[in-house]
Amino acid sequence: NFSQDVPLTHHALTQSLARAVDDPNVKGVVLDFDEASLGLAQLEEVRRLLLDIRDAKKDVWLYTDSYENSTALIGSAATHLALMPEGNVDFSGLYAESMYFKKLLDKLGVQAQVVHIGDFKSFGETFYRTGPSEPAKKQSAELLDGFYETLVDAIAAGRSLSKEAVLTVINDDHATPEELVAAGLVDELTYRTDFIEKIEDHYSEEVEFDNSYGYDQGKDEITGFMDLMSVVFGNGRKKAKQEDYVALVVLEGGIDDESIAPVRTEILKAKEDEYAKALVLRVDSPGGSALSSEVLWEALEEWKETERPFIVSMGGVAASGGYYISAGADRIFAEKGTVTGSIGVVGMKLVLKDALDQLGITTYSAQRGKYAGMNSSTRPYTEQEESAVRDSMTDVYETFLSRVREGRGERLKQDAKELAGGRVYTGDKAMTIGLVDEIGGLQDALAHAATEAELEDAPVYLFPEPKSPLDGLLSEPEESDELIKMSHQKRQSVAKAMETLMLDSSTLGLLSVEQKKALNVFMQQLRACQNSQIQLISPALPLGLR
Repeated sequence: NFSQDVPLTHHALTQSLARAVDDPNVKGVVLDFDEASLGLAQLEEVRRLLLDIRDAKKDVWLYTDSYENSTALIGSAATHLALMPEGNVDFSGLYAESMYFKKLLDKLGVQAQVVHIGDFKSFGETFYRTGPSEPAKKQSAELLDGFYETLVDAIAAGRSLSKEAVLTVINDDHATPEELVAAGLVDELTYRTDFIEKIEDHYSEEVEFDNSYGYDQGKDEITGFMDLMSVVFGNGRKKAKQEDYVALVVLEGGIDDESIAPVRTEILKAKEDEYAKALVLRVDSPGGSALSSEVLWEALEEWKETERPFIVSMGGVAASGGYYISAGADRIFAEKGTVTGSIGVVGMKLVLKDALDQLGITTYSAQRGKYAGMNSSTRPYTEQEESAVRDSMTDVYETFLSRVREGRGERLKQDAKELAGGRVYTGDKAMTIGLVDEIGGLQDALAHAATEAELEDAPVYLFPEPKSPLDGLLSEPEESDELIKMSHQKRQSVAKAMETLMLDSSTLGLLSVEQKKALNVFMQQLRACQNSQIQLISPALPLGLR
């Protein structure tokens, strides 16, 4: 457990575990895993650090009320894995399910007109199909195979079992907690209070249990009224860094004008800071606007002109626009379970003619200029207009390919075009074809950046900084690029209409949590395409693979 004054980040968690490996005062690590919500790539890094702690002859204690894929993966690194005697067992492999929304759009009278550059660029299929195309089926199967192999191999290796033994439990129609112990996947069945007592008995009374080990909050402590007043009436700016450091800048979620503004600002600030000796960009993004991706790429090029190290650490997804901005890095780290690639372009226009007809609205249009009405939402593209859109998207695609060729150079095992076409890859496959350099997590990327910058024990500063509850009330707004903010047009009428339609349906409450998440992703994608018709965005991961 960590202090909740500042949100716990993946960096803080992995940094704490990395410190514990070599700290002679640390005798063991205890994890209560039931409240964790981590993606496969994050789980892989946490597991690897726990294995390092185990290899250092230290204890790794883990308790859980439920045994499922995530606890099995993390638990394979534990020296003591305990499960509640009546705990839930949901360890039956991976199940992938994709959702398609054409019929939902049909109810609104909305037609999605999608143009793909790349046979495997399947992002738009959820808008205009009721099921996947053959290329999309192939990609989904390859991802599923890769994730499944990673999961089974890791659990088998960590528990010193054969793959066949793990698969036997996975394919058991009703595995029980007792069977998990018998199979060697769990060490014991016990209740949480007994588990805690066992840990306390294992160590002498002189051992201290530190529930915030290694977590540097980086905030001034507020212990009284005067401390509070100094925050309220201060200028709100962080103290200038007076030591050499590694700048860690995080981009999470879709790429658009709003999301990149603070990231771009921090990169350019670091460029002007003489103490920022290296930049690590943590990318966990499926991509988004082609223009916004290019804007962020340009800021990273500004950093590269300083000839200071630029390293990328990929999270769960760093695809399409997420790969576009990563391609120029000196070195790219990814996990085996990272989804990357998706080098391709998709364009989409929503046609609202039938929706207007349903409302009894007719339109009359006039134009001057052959292509002036091309982006009108009241009619589909003409054949000539679609050709013009495709030509524009092809130009973006060629720019994307050139960014990859220039950034990766001789590290590519094939020409960029042969690896593109919208194809997505797992991290280990991406490494074999030269799209990434090394399998490793965020801490590996930070360590490499420090080495390249010739820094020893250099601090890492995270940007944008996590916010405490007081920050939202007391701090001044962060400076950002006003031009980017002003140019961000939020056109969400179709998304709002669809939200209303879904909320009016009593069936929505019957959907699973994962299905509701998929609906939320779809709504985000819909808004993205309304704001920017040309997208560098990867298809949504099937349910069960997030």
